[in-house]
Amino acid sequence: MTGRDGPAGAVTYPPPAIITGPSTSSAPVACPSETANRSRRRPRQAPVSVRADGLAAAASCGSAGTDPLGLPQAFQDEPDSEVLLDRLSDAWAWLEAHALLSQVPSQSENFRQLSLDGRDLAKDPQGVTRFEARQRLSGPLHPALEDTVRTNFDLGDYETACFAAMKAVEVAVRDASGLDNSLVGVKLMRVAFAPHQNGKAGGPLADAGAEGGEQEAASALFAGAIGAYKNPASHRTVDFDDPIEAAEIIHFADLLLRQVERAKDRQAATTT
Repeated sequence: MTGRDGPAGAVTYPPPAIITGPSTSSAPVACPSETANRSRRRPRQAPVSVRADGLAAAASCGSAGTDPLGLPQAFQDEPDSEVLLDRLSDAWAWLEAHALLSQVPSQSENFRQLSLDGRDLAKDPQGVTRFEARQRLSGPLHPALEDTVRTNFDLGDYETACFAAMKAVEVAVRDASGLDNSLVGVKLMRVAFAPHQNGKAGGPLADAGAEGGEQEAASALFAGAIGAYKNPASHRTVDFDDPIEAAEIIHFADLLLRQVERAKDRQAATTT
């Protein structure tokens, strides 16, 4: 879609109502629904196109064809203008909901600008990837992960965040199992989740009510997590250059911590 005076793929409108193009400008943009009174109070602004890189989105608030001043809109000849307006409105709402747009204090409430997060995202070559990774961790995490782990992740220190997440799992397993501090890492997991076999008691966190293969799988799950994601960072520098992978490792730790909580509940049930 080509705007009246804009490049291909951009819709520009004075006053502007689109986020597109390679700019990281924070110049305000406004919906065409601004009243004629506002236009009479100040000179009309030149068209502006801004973009949070990789997030091509736009919004318009006027009726298809003309704005409240009777001026033609850039998309007036589009055959599906009503559908277009709906999609642009949805995209605009998404940008605001994710704090990528903010109000302009010196302008009317209809004006928006790229927020600080929006400008950072636009300037960062990995901005979209980092944004997607943060979205993966937007919900609540296990309390053991909410401080050090989330803080380091938000700072971009993915190695420390992932190591701290798996360390929290190790600490939780030791505390819940009551095993000695001499047991660490993979060996601790294997002892704590050792399956119950042939009438022989298993580890303190093993689920005696589960089938033998499932008990062995739980032991392997915890041992594999510690072996793959905690032990390497304990002995050498590990380059976690993919923020999405780091977020998923933290989510994995969150799942393991919740499994430990469930094992503690089973312990409490058998002692009452």
